[in-house]
Amino acid sequence: MIKEITITVEARDEKNAGLHENLIRKELKKNHINASQFEKVFVKKSIDARHGQLKLHLRYKVYIGEKPEAAGEWKPLWKSCAGADSQHTVIIVGAGPAGLFGALKLLESGIKPVIIERGVQTSQRRKDIALISTKGMVNGDSNYCFGEGGAGTFSDGKLYTRSNKRGDISTILRIFNFFGADEKILTDAHPHIGTDRLPQVINAMRDKIIELGGEFHFSERVTAFVTEAAGEKLCVKGVETQNTETGEKSCFEGKAVLLATGHSATDIYKILAKIAPDALEAKTFAAGVRVEHPRELIDKIQYHGRGAENGLGAAEYRVTAQVDGRGVYSFCMCPGGFVVPSSSGPGEIVVNGMSAAARNSKWSNAAIVVEIRPEDFPASCVDQAIKDGCVDLAGLYFRERIENLAFENGNGQAAPAQRLTDFLAGRKSESLPSSSYTAGLVSSELGSWLPSHIAERLKKGFVEIDRNMHGFISSEALMIAPETRTSTPVRILRDKESFECKAIAGLYPAGEGSGYSGGIVSSAMDGENAAVAMKNNLKI
Repeated sequence: MIKEITITVEARDEKNAGLHENLIRKELKKNHINASQFEKVFVKKSIDARHGQLKLHLRYKVYIGEKPEAAGEWKPLWKSCAGADSQHTVIIVGAGPAGLFGALKLLESGIKPVIIERGVQTSQRRKDIALISTKGMVNGDSNYCFGEGGAGTFSDGKLYTRSNKRGDISTILRIFNFFGADEKILTDAHPHIGTDRLPQVINAMRDKIIELGGEFHFSERVTAFVTEAAGEKLCVKGVETQNTETGEKSCFEGKAVLLATGHSATDIYKILAKIAPDALEAKTFAAGVRVEHPRELIDKIQYHGRGAENGLGAAEYRVTAQVDGRGVYSFCMCPGGFVVPSSSGPGEIVVNGMSAAARNSKWSNAAIVVEIRPEDFPASCVDQAIKDGCVDLAGLYFRERIENLAFENGNGQAAPAQRLTDFLAGRKSESLPSSSYTAGLVSSELGSWLPSHIAERLKKGFVEIDRNMHGFISSEALMIAPETRTSTPVRILRDKESFECKAIAGLYPAGEGSGYSGGIVSSAMDGENAAVAMKNNLKI
């Protein structure tokens, strides 16, 4: 018999195996199971700091009358596959989680993935990212958003998701562990790899895909889709590219195209808008700011001043409020982390957050963002989208406007910033607290240039958040603007069953950029699902 049991202990008793076994026996008896002998396997840990308490919820899988090995050992399916068949080739655009996990899933069936990535490999990408902070130089094809591994590679590697209906989350975590991520990701309630370790994991995935017969082509930006008529709609057969270093043009063709370009590839939407505007629809997204506190302050609030004595590490938080019919909420919380410049082109400022594996910096930060709906887009952005042939591009232009305004109110990649207390008072900060943001800060009255419906909802949202997390509003809390890349404002429409684009045959949109996921794990699962649907549709 196998039974899952959750016990609750004081934080100081996390390693007290004898206490854990006694509590498990009590839980078994409650379920009318008398077991003097059993074996336990640790499954998951979560911290509960609500209501002034500090508890750990520990979930175990308990084996009664059988060995844990009876459950079977997980093995990746591609480990025993024969490799790729060059007669069955598909193109994957984007080497982020949707593209990489999609490639591995295709290789299980012997299908050869040819991965096209506009950015560079992680080793060079790291150097390009450093130039953003040190010299304010943004390479439009190699930055925090573009390059091997996708946007998450150099911005934390958070693996927590609520998308448990998309697929088996545990399998995605096991794959990351197989390629070098710490085993803790298999049991932590909010797992993350850390930006200092994730690049090596991504490199191992790339090496395995190549070993099995897949191909990678870096520094190749897609400029067009190779299409042909297929009844009343187009059919895509491949992509045309231009090398970002040499300018040389190339063409890559296959039986289908898995489109996994990420939330910042605005040029892809514009290409699609020209050839098949019906392939796109506007969707909600969110925009706001990064809020950075001293880590010690957040730890004190969340752990009620008892975190250090229990060795709990940097504290996390998740906050949400409803303001004037819109959600105001935290996103991508980075305990013991850093705020980083995440622009993907010149003339714009975008910020994001990350943490190293140890989560041990002096600061903790999170995006606090406001829900934005298509009806919120300014008329000028709508008019520009109509002029460009697709009204559903309006959200992209609105996002660009906010990022351009930030650039105008910053200095190079030095971002506009303000103390939270000054933002609420409507005054420019005379000084700014120390910050992890290495590209520099410029004191700015954010409410004077952020769209008013965002600024005003943020102000009300912060007051609501502070009611539930007293101390969040502080003169030491720093707002850095803007946070705009929580998700894409555009969705590429696809059939729910076949995963094929409704307007373009042979095109399989997947991941964040296509509007179907939000984060590393959900994107990985979506890439897998799209790859399986592609294989079934192609009958390979």
